[in-house]
Amino acid sequence: MKNMFSCKIFLVIILTAVSSPKIFAQALSVDDIKAQMVKDWERAKAYTDEYLNTMPADKFTFKAVPVDSVRNFAQQMIHLAQGNYFLMSKATGDAPPAFANSNLEHSASAQTKDSVTYYVNASYDFCINAVKNSDLSKWGEKVKIFGMETTRYAMMIKTFEHQTHHRGQTTIYIRVAGIKPPQEKLF
Repeated sequence: MKNMFSCKIFLVIILTAVSSPKIFAQALSVDDIKAQMVKDWERAKAYTDEYLNTMPADKFTFKAVPVDSVRNFAQQMIHLAQGNYFLMSKATGDAPPAFANSNLEHSASAQTKDSVTYYVNASYDFCINAVKNSDLSKWGEKVKIFGMETTRYAMMIKTFEHQTHHRGQTTIYIRVAGIKPPQEKLF
């Protein structure tokens, strides 16, 4: 009887150990993190493109409120794109194209639907390629921006956060214009 009880306890211990999540969990590698980051940037590009396609061409200069200090829809999207170029170039050291440093936000000819769409999508391509081609061994290196110091990896995350923030702001523009914004795209 004692032997049977000992066998049952032994069996419970073995089953517990075998079914423990720690035993079956796989380590997350930096390659996995990089692949997920690329996937998220590709999703963000598709999501932002839905926003650009949702807003009619004649509403690209629309402002949610008629205040000079508030950007119009096109300016918000151009700002998003310029942030993509500037912040990701700080994160990876990749040089953005020359036009990325121009003052497109205040150029009326740059604020057409076609121009904004091109510029925004090109900025996402820049970010996607920058992450794909980045040297993982340098992700822990420190970079300085706006008087602050952070890692290259953290700067990539902050770049993603910036574009998410400004795309989110344009949701209000779309709603105030009487249009239903795209459905959230988490995956």
